[in-house]
Amino acid sequence: MAKGGSAEEVSGNGAEVLVSALAACGVDVVFANPGTTEMHVVGALDTARGAGESMRSVLCLHETVCAGAADGYGRMAGKPAATLLHLGVGLGNAVANLHNARRARSPVLNLVGEMSTWIKESDPILNMDIEGLARTVSAFTRTTSEADAIASDVRDAIAVGCLDSTGEGDGNVATLIVPHDLAFEREVRGAVLPLPSSPSGALSPQDEGVRTFLEGCAEALRRPGAKPAIYAAGAATLSRSGNFEKVGKIAAACGAKLYCESLFTRLDRGVGAPHASRLPYFPQDAVRELSKYDVVLIVDAKKPVAMFGYEKGPVDLIPLPEESVWEIDRGFDVDAAIDLLYREVGAEKIRPGVNCRGVFVTSERRPPKPTRPDAKLTASAMCSSIARHQPAGCIIVDESLTSGTNYYEASKGCPAFSHLFQTGGAIGIGPPPRPRLRLTIVCANRRYNILNLELEKQKVTSSSHARNLTSLDNPPVGWAKIAEGFGVKASIATTVEEFDASLAEALGRSGPSLIEARLG
Repeated sequence: MAKGGSAEEVSGNGAEVLVSALAACGVDVVFANPGTTEMHVVGALDTARGAGESMRSVLCLHETVCAGAADGYGRMAGKPAATLLHLGVGLGNAVANLHNARRARSPVLNLVGEMSTWIKESDPILNMDIEGLARTVSAFTRTTSEADAIASDVRDAIAVGCLDSTGEGDGNVATLIVPHDLAFEREVRGAVLPLPSSPSGALSPQDEGVRTFLEGCAEALRRPGAKPAIYAAGAATLSRSGNFEKVGKIAAACGAKLYCESLFTRLDRGVGAPHASRLPYFPQDAVRELSKYDVVLIVDAKKPVAMFGYEKGPVDLIPLPEESVWEIDRGFDVDAAIDLLYREVGAEKIRPGVNCRGVFVTSERRPPKPTRPDAKLTASAMCSSIARHQPAGCIIVDESLTSGTNYYEASKGCPAFSHLFQTGGAIGIGPPPRPRLRLTIVCANRRYNILNLELEKQKVTSSSHARNLTSLDNPPVGWAKIAEGFGVKASIATTVEEFDASLAEALGRSGPSLIEARLG
């Protein structure tokens, strides 16, 4: 990704300038479901300067798959992926997973086609307020007004939106809307300025006030008799920057309990990594858990609040006065802040497995083989089997709510892996929205179990309507048959033994697979 140096000149038709600017800014993949207004962009993926060597295009069969794939790519690669969407209706289809991407702070750039400037006022059938829709999920939204501005608009969308160069954004999703006629306009020129290396307004430990704040935080965590907890997310839970290891050692040095979000963006987990406890999903449980501590440090996360407003339920999940809660949020240079705090608390003295107070996972411990392999398949047995078989270095995309509850603890002792969760709670597409997955497991419990829990929790009297609206067996969905219709090898498992065998076979296969796990 171009950072530093001089501006890069790009030229061609509008679409070629667009794609050349993407390549100059380091975008190397486009997840696309294009239409009429994006055809010149499709052509430019071959003809634009710099695109042929670096740009990869992936057709997704629904726009929300484009958004989900870009979200996953952004979380893992740490750089923007682009989506190519057809008008406002295409963007509308993508919104659910763009909401998840916004909550995950994933760097995603939406390229949305628009009506030609000279026809829009006639209100053609697909005309709509694209900017208004885009703002619901985007930190940056702009409609290109002239072809010569395309290159600078691409750069601004990535710098201000995806990379949040100001340090003031809400999420890292950016949407650039490109009118059809500007895409096919000829002899367009533009310049792509270097991207910023860090947010211009980030609070640095080099500033005296910030340093004083972090020193005070270290003192609060180490105070004799204190009962501290650390709530980490975002950059604080990644191995690639070394931050998660440092946060784990900070927790060990201070005797703090380490927590992560209930619906986390990404955790680099397993042997060699810290093990963070997930904050409970239901607010009363979370408050009860966090009430055990008298000082809480929040690192690169928003202060946790309840997901829903239950009757007489809490809103804030940390039941402490403001002076007992220390926040290192995204307004900070998070890497530098963690590094200073690491030194202040003496965390460099921590050795995993020696004096880490059990914060780190130091040896491989997978769940044992089942004692009754012919038993009916349960959610717990399924989770244990996944943890027993998953390979080192894998990426787990976890979109379960009730069926996968046991997986987090079951996988604690697995070889190092990355764990992605459904950050924004937006659901509804079915199989995980990630193209080219090696294996998809559908937890087919044939009921909307989370709603059954909500009915019970909210003391709603069960009725025929409640049963009708939480049942998924009239008729039952044949997930294996759907997968086979897409050319994917599929199997059905109803017992522990069948699931274990199907999982081992699928992981040994080179192509994609699906297992329909019929849970009892």
